[in-house]
Amino acid sequence: MNLTRAVRGRHYSFASVKDVLNRAGEEKSGDRMAGLAARDARERVAAKQVLADLPLSALRENPSIPYERDEVTRLVEDQLDAEAYGIVRGFTVGELREWILDGRTTGEEVLRISPGLTPEMVSAVTKLMTNLDLMVAGAKVRVVVRCNSTLGLPGRVSSRVQANHPTDSVEGILAGVREGLSYGTGDAVLGINPATESVENCAAILRGLAGLMERYGIPTQACVLAHVRVQMEALRRGAPLDLMFQSIAGAEKANRHFGVDVALLKEAWAMTTELGRARGPNVMYFETGEGTALSADAHEGTDQLTMEARAYGLARHFQPFLVNSVVGFIGPEYLYDGKQILRAGLEDHFMGKLSGISMGCDDCYTNHAVADQNDHDTLAVCLVAAGVNYLMSLPMGDDVMLNYQSTSFHDNAALRELLRLRPTPEFEGWLVRMGLWEDGRLTGRAGDPTVLV
Repeated sequence: MNLTRAVRGRHYSFASVKDVLNRAGEEKSGDRMAGLAARDARERVAAKQVLADLPLSALRENPSIPYERDEVTRLVEDQLDAEAYGIVRGFTVGELREWILDGRTTGEEVLRISPGLTPEMVSAVTKLMTNLDLMVAGAKVRVVVRCNSTLGLPGRVSSRVQANHPTDSVEGILAGVREGLSYGTGDAVLGINPATESVENCAAILRGLAGLMERYGIPTQACVLAHVRVQMEALRRGAPLDLMFQSIAGAEKANRHFGVDVALLKEAWAMTTELGRARGPNVMYFETGEGTALSADAHEGTDQLTMEARAYGLARHFQPFLVNSVVGFIGPEYLYDGKQILRAGLEDHFMGKLSGISMGCDDCYTNHAVADQNDHDTLAVCLVAAGVNYLMSLPMGDDVMLNYQSTSFHDNAALRELLRLRPTPEFEGWLVRMGLWEDGRLTGRAGDPTVLV
């Protein structure tokens, strides 16, 4: 296995497959801080050239974290589909890229080989793609899932209503939810981040959301993004839960910082299937983000993108309804500016699709990042053009509880109109019945929350 390359008279030698992966990524402030990034553009080119010539089998044989000391690695390896892997095992990374981007290769064919790809393979091929490559490849893959409604169908894009409240006032939350629904958002989920993670608080918000959904016959799903243990206890006590949520990362050590492991996630999945009120079969919701493991000093010497791919490798075991990268939330220490956030958002979306999961994105940035609304708008358009399953939707795009910027109710309405897209079919029918949607677009009543009062 040749891990050396000469570029313009300079010779580069990489210590391992992992070192090649680390150095081949596009510039990220987190990788730079961790000492994993290419030292200059020429070394990055050399690493990409070496990576392109590596056989996929070399990536399977050299996971970023060894099998014997990481349960994410073990889960991925033990669940790898032998038939799907057999189709691609003779490919190099460069050949996989060319095959995916070939106009004759369909999205269905890409999904057929997905169960045979390890996260390291997914990360590797992503690092050889331009932003436009990532959009073209992502757009051809449709991952369709069902909870109470059907997500991921062609010609549609969905959204999560994220009407958080700084004191968890249920009435305040429901006021925000009503406004979001009136703009045609919320078909992916009505998902609330609680300010206080108590079982009683979680259950009260779930009851409030369920009451609104039942009163108006809203065909969507509800979720409170508390810790999985809190949600499980609320479910045991009879709370009306549709989706079970948890933040996850790509390493056992990083997941311990979240207070979870694979066994707990399996228990939560089984409980939701048995006691939850969703029709299913897809009843799990995971959030991830580049820099998650690094921020916990649990990245195991692995670059941000590969760790993110490993999180998707963990997520796909649970056949989730929703997965999204909260792409700019952790801050400029990990993704410095609008350019890095844009790149990461497109990478994460494509990697999720290539991993075979229903992939969304929280197109967001913090107020201390070198990014602004124009950067944010650009990523939103690129993601929707690339076929993202869903985005967030917040009142004015400003989360008053988590204190960051994301997509607004208005943004999602504008993106649908711009790109001629619709919500889920069940939700579209409901919007028509409520007088909020007609002939493929919002009516003049849109934005009036009194429709739901």
